[in-house]
Amino acid sequence: MQRRVLYSILLLGLVAAPWLGAYPVFVMKVLCFALFACAFNLLLGYTGLLSFGHAAFFGTAGYIAGYALRNLGLTPELGLLAGVLAGAVLGLVFGLLAIRRQGIYFAMITLALAQMIYFFCLQAPFTGGEDGLQGVPRGKLFDLLPLGNDLVLYYVVLLICAAAFLFIMRVVHSPFGQILKAIKENEPRAISLGYDTDRFKLLAFVLSATLAALAGATNTLVLGFETLSDVHWTLSGMVILMTLVGGLGTLFGPVLGALIIVLLQNKLGDIGMWLANLTGIAWFQSLGESVTIVIGLIFILCVLAFRRGIVGELVALAEKRRAPAGPIKIASTQSLETH
Repeated sequence: MQRRVLYSILLLGLVAAPWLGAYPVFVMKVLCFALFACAFNLLLGYTGLLSFGHAAFFGTAGYIAGYALRNLGLTPELGLLAGVLAGAVLGLVFGLLAIRRQGIYFAMITLALAQMIYFFCLQAPFTGGEDGLQGVPRGKLFDLLPLGNDLVLYYVVLLICAAAFLFIMRVVHSPFGQILKAIKENEPRAISLGYDTDRFKLLAFVLSATLAALAGATNTLVLGFETLSDVHWTLSGMVILMTLVGGLGTLFGPVLGALIIVLLQNKLGDIGMWLANLTGIAWFQSLGESVTIVIGLIFILCVLAFRRGIVGELVALAEKRRAPAGPIKIASTQSLETH
């Protein structure tokens, strides 16, 4: 019940954000990356698969959606659909090639495949190479809603991200989601119970890739361009950082992690100027040039002091305070025996 109240307050805050002085384009960017982080968390946080190739789905969907909108003249809904389908197909290919490997081998295969996509996008004529895909029009959604209006587009993006978040929540709390958790905790036991774990992991991988593609295609629609940075391996590392900082294996953690990282990337210079004016220390003015250093320090602090992430630590603290002394919680794999 408390979580529902929290999510309701968050949704109301997002609905009112443009009227409270928030810049719609910035909030839309945060929403897109929050969806991207939630998609990645579905794979790592609930299935235990570490992928270093999720930027491939995010960026490929952005390129396909941008090309469909600008060069093929498709409407926004069809452009987004084309990008999502491209990401889903790519996720299926990646999954079929990598899903039978585990641990670092799985991560390295996804990284290698993603780098192949990066070099393809670098040389492909329709991507614009190093210049990127520029001038992507927003058009009209269903020939009715003019997405050129930032406020209209904001509520469309909010609706997309909210629906995707509810879908992820439903997946996590479904019997399918419980099986994914069981695979993460003890895959041999899940196999002994008769579950085809490779099939479940492949489906989880494709779902994660599809949602990441939705985030990438929506981001291109918002910004009006797509660049190579969205298919580079550093973006895969960034989404891992968002998930770890916010809270791995929590529903709200990746959202908070995305907000923190995007806020630092875009507003750290402004924060530095404010601190310089407040304290009179000129060094703070250079904070905008030290984004990677600050993010790196946050990651180190998270690993050393907040292993569960911000939301994970808060949840653990709340459960510790209200949980009475008693028997140890039964592992989720035992509940599968009843299915």
